[in-house]
Amino acid sequence: MYNAVGHVPAVHTLPGGEEVLGVTSLGDEVYVLRREEYMHLTSEMVEVQDYTVEVFDVINYYRYQRSLSVKNIRGLTDMTSCEHYRCVYIGDPIVECIHRLDVQGASTRWAVNDIPWGLSVNAAHNVLVTCRHVRKIKEFSSHGDLLRELTLPDDVIHLQHAIQTRNGEFIVCHGDSGDQVHRVCKISADGRDVIKSHGGRPGSDIGQYNWPRHLAVDNNEFVFVADLNNRRVTLLSPTLDYIRQVVSPDDLQSDPDRLCLDIHRRHLYVADNDQVYTAGRVVVFSV
Repeated sequence: MYNAVGHVPAVHTLPGGEEVLGVTSLGDEVYVLRREEYMHLTSEMVEVQDYTVEVFDVINYYRYQRSLSVKNIRGLTDMTSCEHYRCVYIGDPIVECIHRLDVQGASTRWAVNDIPWGLSVNAAHNVLVTCRHVRKIKEFSSHGDLLRELTLPDDVIHLQHAIQTRNGEFIVCHGDSGDQVHRVCKISADGRDVIKSHGGRPGSDIGQYNWPRHLAVDNNEFVFVADLNNRRVTLLSPTLDYIRQVVSPDDLQSDPDRLCLDIHRRHLYVADNDQVYTAGRVVVFSV
């Protein structure tokens, strides 16, 4: 399906602005989550931040459509979407909750009771929340009912992101600055076993990562990996064998922080944030 060689062209770049904290697609639209430029104190003297979800129309060459405001949040980690329920989910690590935002902008929230990090939606339309400090994946219904939680093996340290395959297994990436192991792993459906892995000690060679930050998986279980500090996106086979680099440092201004794959259009959206996280943009690649 994918060639072992060849360059993936960038087909568009969305407007730059504040740091991109999440990017996801929903129908014919792309949603980009950004921090606004100010903080303020609530009546309880709690420092909060307002965030904006910018919405772009894919059909009309990514024309800006509207903004959805997400008010009075302490912090954000990731965003994902659900076609079935027509909504997006946003992780708040300070309040330890998930914000659910529908396409009209109405929002609710529900507790995770751990710090949410990466987010994804599985084939059952449930939300998978990676809790990186406790090595857990928590599965919630769309309205916040905790369905199950899985504790991953001891060597899966600083879990970043997880996506569930159609047979129930999980593709996860883990490793943070200072960790001895940076990998992409296939985990059994019960969360107990590492079936296959790619990576090891951090580095810049083909078989290495330096902070594998975010994932995207297509319908055939090919895996795209945002390799943050190496400033590249790597493509792996369904068995986690290396295929090629699909996005190189030359394609980006700085660091690939988050990914979203529009499976129907074969467009990969890459959040390209500067190293001090004050500015960012989304680059669109045809894969």
